[in-house]
Amino acid sequence: MIDPRLHTLRVLHAQGTVTATAAALHLTPSTVSQQLRLLAAELDVELLRPEGRRVRLTPAALTLVAYADGLHARWEEAEAALDRHRSGAAGHVRVSAVGSALAALVAPALRALRTEVPDITCQLTEDPGEDRSSLLLTDRTDIAVVIPAPGDPLPDEARVERWPLLTEPLDLLVADGHAFASRDEVELTEAAAETWIRAGDLADQHPLLLHAAASAGFTPRLAHGAVDWYAVAALVGSGHGICLLPRLAPLPAGLLVRRVPLAGRHTPTRSLVACVRRGSAGQPVIARTLTALETTARETARAWERGSR
Repeated sequence: MIDPRLHTLRVLHAQGTVTATAAALHLTPSTVSQQLRLLAAELDVELLRPEGRRVRLTPAALTLVAYADGLHARWEEAEAALDRHRSGAAGHVRVSAVGSALAALVAPALRALRTEVPDITCQLTEDPGEDRSSLLLTDRTDIAVVIPAPGDPLPDEARVERWPLLTEPLDLLVADGHAFASRDEVELTEAAAETWIRAGDLADQHPLLLHAAASAGFTPRLAHGAVDWYAVAALVGSGHGICLLPRLAPLPAGLLVRRVPLAGRHTPTRSLVACVRRGSAGQPVIARTLTALETTARETARAWERGSR
């Protein structure tokens, strides 16, 4: 990246003779002389003056050597910085995720990663209403954390690699005064006659309700709908219906609602999957981020197991 003739001049300054310089650089003396003549001609300054059998660097040459030393020092610093990028010790990663996963998995995973590797920067977004597969394939994000619809493969399998993160239970959210509120667990079939709220993202959460209800042998009677979990919880707390609530979704404080675990044969779950462009998982920063997401997902699953004992 730096003109190699500058290095030849630096070595000559250190070695003192053209012959010694040629030996150090594994060149011929004539090649060394030609390099320095061409450099002097291009810069339009005299670099060398004969002094017996030796040559002496001119004041202009000494000035150039000082600048060349600075250039090479900066290049060494650049190489060290680039090594940090190559090893994943620095870089930038973009992650798009569904809201509950963004809050409970992605944010803490990236906090832990940046504590371990401070020179990694990140951009974390929810991107509501966006097709996260499209964001990924058009290079607007590096990792997409998605919820595949039950039984449906992700699109563009030839261009996307999948990293399963977590199988997340879905609970029942009911008002404090509801008959289910005092129960330790409920079977989904018991809720067949209830009024349901279409809760969460239409693209992923609503299909989970329809699939779970169909598996339990009923079609949910839908009366209301909201995407934001605070709004959903407010509808439930006001007695307008019940809903499925992902285990990762936080319950807002101050609302009169109760999360009730579902049990039995038709217990619904949802899968959280990290997707990357095929081949990109080997990039150090993306690889480190995937590992951080997997670690946080395992810790979350273990916490659920401890809580259920």
